[in-house]
Amino acid sequence: MNVTAKQWEHGWELHVEGVGVTQVRTLANAAQQAADLVETMTGEAVSADAMVVRVEIEDGLAERAERVRVLLKDAESASALAAKESREVVAALRAKGLSVTDAAVVMGVSRGRISQLAAR
Repeated sequence: MNVTAKQWEHGWELHVEGVGVTQVRTLANAAQQAADLVETMTGEAVSADAMVVRVEIEDGLAERAERVRVLLKDAESASALAAKESREVVAALRAKGLSVTDAAVVMGVSRGRISQLAAR
């Protein structure tokens, strides 16, 4: 179910589509509060996981926060890929007979980092 959270003086107004409006002090409790409203108003038990909370904040801050979440997720994926590739390249360089020192120069990292990558 779609829930729109709008900031107000004492926390957040939660507008639950097709059901009604309730309030909550913090967004951390928004999904559960919305689910409780649905159950109170309809008699139907709904999981908080079924609530899709969309936050409305002025000045485009909600959209910017969403962009940051996407960028962080992308960075996490890129970091995991870089770590995997680093281990594979270091293993291949060492298998070709390059010393730890030479592999460090090729990879642009310290000798210690080569040792760490080779150990994994």
